[in-house]
Amino acid sequence: MTEETTTTMQARAFGATGAEKGAVSLPAAFFDGTVHVPVMHQVVKATLANQRQGTHATKTRRYVTGGNQKPWKQKGTGRARQGSTRAPHWPGGGTVFGPQPRGYAQQVNKKVKALAKKSAFNARAREGDLLVIDAVEMTKPNTKAMLALVTKLGAAGRKVLFLTDGVKPAVYLSARNLPTVHVMPYADAGTYHVLWSDVVVVEAPALAGTGEE
Repeated sequence: MTEETTTTMQARAFGATGAEKGAVSLPAAFFDGTVHVPVMHQVVKATLANQRQGTHATKTRRYVTGGNQKPWKQKGTGRARQGSTRAPHWPGGGTVFGPQPRGYAQQVNKKVKALAKKSAFNARAREGDLLVIDAVEMTKPNTKAMLALVTKLGAAGRKVLFLTDGVKPAVYLSARNLPTVHVMPYADAGTYHVLWSDVVVVEAPALAGTGEE
């Protein structure tokens, strides 16, 4: 289930404006080629499950209004005997085995999460869809500039996960109106975010401490 390689992995490097600079070696301690598919599946499934509110509810016959007495007498009407209009087979009656409020939370330990995140990044790197870019600085939100940058990176029309070195509000707001571009700090990225994307763009300073994880 786990695939590993011993060769040093590389990624395409770009300047802050999108100009390609060649290739850069990725931290070997983190990018070692490990891709554990079952663990990634487990973490993604837990992530999606934990987003569910679980507030769905249907009325059983005890909560349906009316039906406190027999709709007609037991015998002599020529109709089938009925006890209450709350019965499930009546229009507007109660629901049998319908969904009720419940929790969907799933717990995943830290080591499994770490392995899944590492596997997701390694998978993107092995596919050549992990790009390293110099730190992008913006003084104010500029959606046009962000779109131009994504286009220069060759990721136009693809789902892009842009991971910044720390919180950068201006960069985040620049991509907020781009439905296929999601900006977040590198430290906050999880397995689901990486696998959601087609291309992962990481600022070079964010990768500096990756080998120590």
